[in-house]
Amino acid sequence: MACPLSFEFFPPKTPEGAAKLRAARQRLYAARPQFCSVTYGAGGSTQEGTFTTVAEILAEGVDAAAHFSCIGATRQRVRAQLAELQRLGVRRLVALRGDLPSGYGLVGEFTYARDLVAFIRAEFGAAFHIEVAAYPEMHPQARSPEADLQAFAAKVAAGADGAITQYFFNADAYLRFVDEARAAGVTVPIVPGIMPITNATQLMRFSDACGAEIPRWIRLRLQGYGDDTASIRAFGLDVVSALCERLLRAGAPGLHFYTMNQAEPTLAILDRLGLAPA
Repeated sequence: MACPLSFEFFPPKTPEGAAKLRAARQRLYAARPQFCSVTYGAGGSTQEGTFTTVAEILAEGVDAAAHFSCIGATRQRVRAQLAELQRLGVRRLVALRGDLPSGYGLVGEFTYARDLVAFIRAEFGAAFHIEVAAYPEMHPQARSPEADLQAFAAKVAAGADGAITQYFFNADAYLRFVDEARAAGVTVPIVPGIMPITNATQLMRFSDACGAEIPRWIRLRLQGYGDDTASIRAFGLDVVSALCERLLRAGAPGLHFYTMNQAEPTLAILDRLGLAPA
């Protein structure tokens, strides 16, 4: 079963973290990803680390996508940053509204991700392949599911080539979202974002912050394991592998893994799916 794969990393903050990420990347490259993406901190706070990591991935012979957020930014600054990415050889972007660092007021010349997508297309034409974010369980700041779907459709219409979803554990939420997006005229691929389960406390904190639902039965099982890391990982491997199998059977156009800069959890899932490198 062939399946387009992509892996997401975050910029390491220490030399030790950078060395660990390089080692993890080399292991994951054996799975032949279409591309690897690198996140961008609130208000561009990790810009240097993002650009450096993207440049390293490109130098390692793998296509790289830079996350790029626009909240609080001026057109002049965004134009300059995109030109720098272009100079580095970047041809893929994940275009996001993004979050401002805490304590900052809402300033800048972009309000929504669709404004950024339209600006990129107007300024750079087809120079970049643009992915945008999708929220099968609704963006946490959206007024309603309908408003969220309209915002997503507008973002794609502004010039996106594809979408990557927030992670989720309910396949029905993704499948329904895709059906509704198609009915709204969205034709680009909508790739499900996959989060391996390795740390229950961290997962619950992330999920509460970003609006991703952990189904009650999964949450209770994870809580029941307490500090038993081996049981959490084994249960998580079963749950996420089954989720991926169902998504692929239903026609998902690929899988995008939120690796948390680790290779083993993602490789274990790929092994279950029969997609692990030889």
